Parts: sequence; structure tokens; C-alpha cells
Amino acid sequence: MRLYQNQLWQQGTELYRIVHLQRMAVDYKKIDPDHPEGGTHLRATKKEFCRLIQGAKEVSGATDQD
Repeated sequence: MRLYQNQLWQQGTELYRIVHLQRMAVDYKKIDPDHPEGGTHLRATKKEFCRLIQGAKEVSGATDQD
């Protein structure tokens, strides 16, 4: 699994957007689908984040890969 900045992942009804990606850490935003302009900023190690989104699906059109 490759992680990119601004990726959007959906785990059930929860949405997670990667805000800032570092070598060993991920800053992400947990978004409420009813209030997409809000959200909670969180930080986790890459390992913790991958465990969090295990089984989740990437929302299409959310990545800008080059």
C-alpha cells in the first residue's frame, strides 16, 4: 500500500484524509461525512495509521499522483 498526501480513505462511515506525510509519521484528519468542512487533526506513526485503515478503501479521485 502506498500512501500519498491528500489521500482519502473510508473505513465504514469514517473518513480519513492524509494531511502531511513524513518518513515515520502521518498527520491525518478524521472527517465527519455530515460536516466535511470540520474534522479533527491527529498524528500517528505510519504503522499505526496502516493498522487504522486496514480493510478501508481509498475514495477515488482523491489522489493527485505524478
